[in-house]
Amino acid sequence: MTPAGRFAPSPSGELHVGNLRTAMLAWLFARSSGRDFLLRVEDLDRARAGAEAEQLRDLEALGLTWDGAVVRQTDRGAVYAEAIGRLAAAGLTYECFCTRREIQEAPSAPHAPQGAYPGTCRDLDPAELEFKRSTRPAAIRLRADVAEYTVRDVLHGDFTGVVDDFVLRRNDGVTAYNLAVVVDDAAQGVDQVVRGDDLLPSTPRQAYLASLLNIPAPEYAHVPLVVNSDGARLAKRDGAVTLADLARADVSAADVRNLILQSLGLPAGTLEHALAAFRPADLPREPWVWTGP
Repeated sequence: MTPAGRFAPSPSGELHVGNLRTAMLAWLFARSSGRDFLLRVEDLDRARAGAEAEQLRDLEALGLTWDGAVVRQTDRGAVYAEAIGRLAAAGLTYECFCTRREIQEAPSAPHAPQGAYPGTCRDLDPAELEFKRSTRPAAIRLRADVAEYTVRDVLHGDFTGVVDDFVLRRNDGVTAYNLAVVVDDAAQGVDQVVRGDDLLPSTPRQAYLASLLNIPAPEYAHVPLVVNSDGARLAKRDGAVTLADLARADVSAADVRNLILQSLGLPAGTLEHALAAFRPADLPREPWVWTGP
């Protein structure tokens, strides 16, 4: 299997400039290292009708190309179930009946961040388990045997983050992101993950899970986000930030591509032209403030 990088958007709406910049960076990282570049639609949750087609059209308008067919997570339920089954057979899962509110209000383990699972359902006795099964459906959680895990990031160096008993499958039967992304990357030969640095804190969980499934952790590169003038992560409420909105202001996809390339210190033009000048070590390490074209 050819080593690959990827871009994996959720089809919840149009991509904004921040998403597009990350996609371009993922493409540049992959192509500059001789990897394939794959596109995966992470549609397990929050999918909006028509959003996938919009996103693919916008990526193509910027000049992004990808190898092979687009993969959709909703087609891969059996693969996720098999991975959870392997973990369960090894005694590494348990049923959890807690609501989100109960988790937030429960006392946290020492040094654990707010919202980390406190282990309420970890060691239920058979009678408690049977009673709780009669009250509500169960989520499936990982039975972690570490409290933290360290990953190596191309831009951030070593990063150590908290690992708790995170959810593998929600109580509505939907596979959780942390499991799906690990299984999908392994199945597709993805050994390079480039994404926004807001996802760095969840990465130790994913790398730890990969180790339990005997999957080598990929090379990680968490890139700076695009923010608004107030320093908050860019969102669609920040005005003309999608290709469609910018086109209505007479800003073409080529113009947007050039603005993004300029923000990365790369020459304007096609992505292939920028690729010749791309060096990960030279990338800006601070967020890009979007003030419009």
